[in-house]
Amino acid sequence: MLKKILLIEDDRFLRELMNKKLLSMGYDVVSASDGESGLTAIKESKPDVVLLDLILPGINGFEVLERAKKDPETANVPVIILSNLGQSEDIEKGLKLGAKDFLVKAHFTPQEIITKLKTIIE
Repeated sequence: MLKKILLIEDDRFLRELMNKKLLSMGYDVVSASDGESGLTAIKESKPDVVLLDLILPGINGFEVLERAKKDPETANVPVIILSNLGQSEDIEKGLKLGAKDFLVKAHFTPQEIITKLKTIIE
């Protein structure tokens, strides 16, 4: 069965790049460009994993993560934070809120991100 990935990312270039990469690897991809639509997409699309940016228009990624983890419908969906915020307090906060992993965008290529994804969903 096709694994579904929800990508919540406001940067259009990065969103399209990751979308293409994930689709080419056989994943079903749903994407959202802000926190509010991301939360809606988690509920509606029931993804196998969420790739979540932290700096988003409207509600930020921490808020999205917190709300998703408090909702019994979406609490068990694994979330990987993919952000340019790399301070230890940001990483700590993300993991405390329930993220499975925290990847700093600048430190990973799209291919490495997908390798991380695979280990979580397979």
